[in-house]
Amino acid sequence: MSQILLLKYLSVIISSALKFVAGPLTALALGLTWYEAALCSAAGMMVSVLTFTYVGKGVQVLIKRWRKTPAKRFSKSSRLAVRIWKRFGIIGIAILTPLLFTPIGGTIIAVAFRVPRREIFLWMLISGLSVGSALSFAIYKLYFLKDWLAGFF
Repeated sequence: MSQILLLKYLSVIISSALKFVAGPLTALALGLTWYEAALCSAAGMMVSVLTFTYVGKGVQVLIKRWRKTPAKRFSKSSRLAVRIWKRFGIIGIAILTPLLFTPIGGTIIAVAFRVPRREIFLWMLISGLSVGSALSFAIYKLYFLKDWLAGFF
């Protein structure tokens, strides 16, 4: 495997670790195939999931320490997360993580609800692979995006 290809994969992994939708778009701009985009996007999501599953409680403690005022107990986002949790459990959180919560946010929500790590890994992996495949395939079939993105690179 060439170093250039490895750097392309790493770029997609890093971008999808932060914002999942950015992974397939980055892969498209770098000229990767849709299945490479799907696999690298899922890998990026799992990097965030692994990282924040193990350091999630520490991040929550740091956020509490840095806040000047106490967090609102019932914000719009916390109500949405609780509603999804009550209705669908970890499966609902995992499915909506790539599209709505971002990999970091979805993992922190799952950790906050005290979901066992094994379940977090399993459902986030299934979600990352399925949503990543569907999203990458859809993005790659929208040909006008290729022309539009080509103007930037």
